[in-house]
Amino acid sequence: MPVEITWWGHATCTVEDSNIRVLTDPLFARRLAHLRRRRGALPSEEARRADLVLVSHLHADHLHLPSLAALAPGTRLLVPRGARRAVPGVRRLRHLRITEVAPGDEIRVGELLVRVVPALHDGRRLPVGPHRSPALGFVLEGETRTYFAGDTGLFDAMAERVGPVDVALLPVGGWGPYLGEGHLDAGRAAQALARLAPRAAVPVHYGTYWPIGLDAVRPHEFHAPGDEFVRLAGGAAPDVAVHKLGHGESARLEVAR
Repeated sequence: MPVEITWWGHATCTVEDSNIRVLTDPLFARRLAHLRRRRGALPSEEARRADLVLVSHLHADHLHLPSLAALAPGTRLLVPRGARRAVPGVRRLRHLRITEVAPGDEIRVGELLVRVVPALHDGRRLPVGPHRSPALGFVLEGETRTYFAGDTGLFDAMAERVGPVDVALLPVGGWGPYLGEGHLDAGRAAQALARLAPRAAVPVHYGTYWPIGLDAVRPHEFHAPGDEFVRLAGGAAPDVAVHKLGHGESARLEVAR
């Protein structure tokens, strides 16, 4: 059975493997603070159906409390260790089954094993807040091994810490005209692809949200990262099949090990 990937926009994806539906960093808002959704319709109710939900770090565009509150009662949610203390609103999500995790942890859900891996990113909720939670990536091991990177920069031990994977969901952009440290742009994402050497990749975390009033400031940083990643990946990792999805589009990936 192939893995099926649906990209809903930003870092929000559904991964279906071994009859388990996994939702990543759900963000179902038309507007978030100074950000406005510029492309793609809001995800449908179908997007909110999941057996397991993963949150990679505490930033509000990844741990979005209203989107988590909209999940069905009983949904299992994995969040970074310390999330309840750092973000009091997490404690109010009493309808969800919440587990705090850190790199090295493994969680089994049905036939799917979830490995928690590190990410190079500021895991704090606020830029000036105390650093209470790690930023995470996740590897889903079922019939296919799928890596969801969350937000991360390149780091020397990336391939070693992530391990062998078949599919990589990699951030290739952001939500503003400049990317700070701890992020992948299209070029660094292509380098990550060369290190990880999966069989397939899907670019995410670009082309969805943009600051209100900044439409004319470096607009190529909003529109271009997906196409640029495809181009650069062709040179850095020519054996990897890159699937650039539109918002709400799915790809069924037959990945033979």
